[in-house]
Amino acid sequence: MDQESVIGALENNSNGNDCEAAVLERYGKAAVEVEACLCPPVSYDCELLKVIPVEILDKDYGCGDPSQYIGAGETVLDLGSGSGKACYIISQIVGAGGKVIGVDFNPPMLALARRYQNSIGDQLGYHNVEFRRGRIQDLKTDLELVDSYLQENPVRSVADLAQLEAYKNKIRCEQPLIADESIDVIVSNCVPNLVQPEEKKVLFAEMHRVLKRGGRIAISDIVSDEPVPDHLAKDQELWTGCISGAFLEEDFLKAFEDAGFYGIHIEDFQSAPYRVVEGIEFRAITLTAYKGKEGSCIERNQAVIYCGPWKQVIDDDNHVLPRGTRIAVCEKTFAIYSKPPYQGQFILVPPREEVPKEDAGVFDCSRDHKRHPRETKGLEYKVTDGSGSACGPGSACCS
Repeated sequence: MDQESVIGALENNSNGNDCEAAVLERYGKAAVEVEACLCPPVSYDCELLKVIPVEILDKDYGCGDPSQYIGAGETVLDLGSGSGKACYIISQIVGAGGKVIGVDFNPPMLALARRYQNSIGDQLGYHNVEFRRGRIQDLKTDLELVDSYLQENPVRSVADLAQLEAYKNKIRCEQPLIADESIDVIVSNCVPNLVQPEEKKVLFAEMHRVLKRGGRIAISDIVSDEPVPDHLAKDQELWTGCISGAFLEEDFLKAFEDAGFYGIHIEDFQSAPYRVVEGIEFRAITLTAYKGKEGSCIERNQAVIYCGPWKQVIDDDNHVLPRGTRIAVCEKTFAIYSKPPYQGQFILVPPREEVPKEDAGVFDCSRDHKRHPRETKGLEYKVTDGSGSACGPGSACCS
């Protein structure tokens, strides 16, 4: 058994069907010959396309443009990077101070993406893109290291297979494909739907693992407005075409919530469906979400006031925030509300005198949610401003 067969057998045993092999075959062919109807058309910033060869542009398959949510200097991971088009777009946005890593499982797509890596970097004046082979639901296993191992240690027995598994476990710990908390932003374009249902939860956990605290995701994918019945889910043509593996609309957002992300926001929702099958509409959606709500709740006498326009809102930690009311929050939540995606929606009320960290206690999450003004001003605060009106008799402010 050659190394490609061993890798494929190991992975297919994990999902129990042939859909992954079908995805590998279809997108392998699409890397060689353009398949025009594989994904819906997407518009990109034309200025960012000028350095990208036509072969890459023609063989790009996506349903959105998550690159528009990237900033300069960031380290970006593209899951299912395909021809490399998004990576080369993003490389120009992050600039010489940033870095882009594309991960893909498909050797022909990786070969296409790498073919122009040096020439594009030379045109830009910097080289900040690299491509790695792996499965997006397993960002610890570097499949090119596994491939190299198999070339020198072919599997001919059960004992050889056990040694291979031991090697995989070793590199997952010592040489992970993507290290913990090493990424600022994760993007992906029409790929999560291709992952088997039983592995989707692992995919979202892997995204959360590799993101830095405060990092975010920008994901475009296909969703359905109704549950996909079993007979459609088993259709490999529909599955590989990004249809029958689609998330139900609300389930797509909930998957990020369940994985520990917060501030989940729909950035784009296509009104026109990409496909309609048996009355079920499949359309493109792009969303963003953040990592960083984990950690201790520390009391530092901070409060926030929700500005509106809703009468009240509930955040991802079930904080209820009535409009115009001072609400007690812990230090972590206070910091989260001061940054995107919440920035500008709250009035931040710090204590009149800062509570030193060494004196701060644990925030009581069961307390009355309202924060009395005296908690932030201080119980001994009894100042009276005796200056009166600044525009009284004899003042120079009024003529």
